[in-house]
Amino acid sequence: MTQVSNFIIPAIVFLVVAFGVLNHVKIYECFLKGAADGLKIVWEIVPTLIGLMMGVGILRASGFFALLERALSPVAALFGFPAQILTLLGVKLFSSSAATGLVLDVFGTYGPDSYPGLITSIVMSCTETVFYTLSVYFLAAKVTKTRYALTGALLSTAAGTIAGIFLAAGMT
Repeated sequence: MTQVSNFIIPAIVFLVVAFGVLNHVKIYECFLKGAADGLKIVWEIVPTLIGLMMGVGILRASGFFALLERALSPVAALFGFPAQILTLLGVKLFSSSAATGLVLDVFGTYGPDSYPGLITSIVMSCTETVFYTLSVYFLAAKVTKTRYALTGALLSTAAGTIAGIFLAAGMT
């Protein structure tokens, strides 16, 4: 299987180039145009990325997340899991990399094979960085009317979280 996976990406590149040659497409010019468009998009979204990363960094460094964990502990105890997971869910809405730092905290405290570790792993896979995705991708695509996008994204994240909790409970 490893040998097959080593050839998949080169095979796809070869197929794209072969398809372009067969259809008389100026492949290199198309590549340059795509790269230039990609750089323009990156330039447009960098301020949003910096703002999100700074905001999460400030909240984490200030001790806000620790305060939030203490405040949410009674609620989390009702559902049988640590408050760190609620904090993780809140952070994951904004930044996946900051959430990964919290995942390492959960793994260090409880272990990756524990019930909280399983919930954390599943929830990280079943949820999305809602505000990051909406701000970055909608900005890049110049979408101004989001209508029900935020509601749908938050509902799907809640569904992924609930599913993660039930799946982890079934695995322990």
